[in-house]
Amino acid sequence: MNLHQTSVPIEDYDLDATLSSGQAFRWKHIDGWWEGVIGQHWVRLRTEGKNLLAETAAPVADWTWLHHYLQLDVNLSAIVETFPNDEPMQASLDSCRGLRLLRQDPWECLASFICSSTKQIIQIQQIMAALCKTFGDSLPVPIGHAPAYSFPTAQRIANLTEADLRGCKMGFRAPYVLGTARAVVSGEVSLEALHQMKLVQAREQLLKFPGVGVKIADCVLLFAYGFDQAFPIDVWIMKAVQQLYFPKRRASLKRLRKFTETHFGPHAGYAQQYLFHYMRVKNRTTK
Repeated sequence: MNLHQTSVPIEDYDLDATLSSGQAFRWKHIDGWWEGVIGQHWVRLRTEGKNLLAETAAPVADWTWLHHYLQLDVNLSAIVETFPNDEPMQASLDSCRGLRLLRQDPWECLASFICSSTKQIIQIQQIMAALCKTFGDSLPVPIGHAPAYSFPTAQRIANLTEADLRGCKMGFRAPYVLGTARAVVSGEVSLEALHQMKLVQAREQLLKFPGVGVKIADCVLLFAYGFDQAFPIDVWIMKAVQQLYFPKRRASLKRLRKFTETHFGPHAGYAQQYLFHYMRVKNRTTK
């Protein structure tokens, strides 16, 4: 099977940081390429100079889906100019300038982050791989390549049992994913309608799903809907904000939340991702 390739000019785009920063859980770095699945496409990506190379195993007439997912047309310079000019933020920018936010499918993003609860990234990746292999559709891949699978639809998940999902190592998250899939299919909450809502309204809708708290809702708003002001707060980002901005005194949870709501500007979610990835990389290199 011949591979189908496109080359796209890019500027200020760190593909490695973007795909390894905890936004999405189905990318693997193999032989210099990032391999993953976007919708119904197995795809592999790498940068070569100032170009992004993408290859698929099936013919592609329109690569719009790739541009949308990778947010290739976003003006990153305009975004980072809105960040606060403080030492922690500038250190984060210096560390991983070019990191972008992805624009994921809302259902896949929602189910993925429900499964992320109290799990490390490698464990989330294992759950996603098992779920897709068991219940997703097989996709075209190069001859001799390991199989690849689409993310199962909400309808497919809704027709399963809790035991089926526990078989994918979901544990206590299984009933949450199942209940969420059934709520999506029944129309109890419309994921499509969230595109037209404001942040607070959209968050309120996501909080109706079982197993979805504010942190998961904000991850979905940021990584699937493009609400750049959403600032997901979990134990790791709280530690990062405490360490970077309040190193000499212990700030209360209320104080930290208020700080994140006002300090980082209209693209606070972007700032959060830079801080999160910066601290992950920093801790990894200092251990």
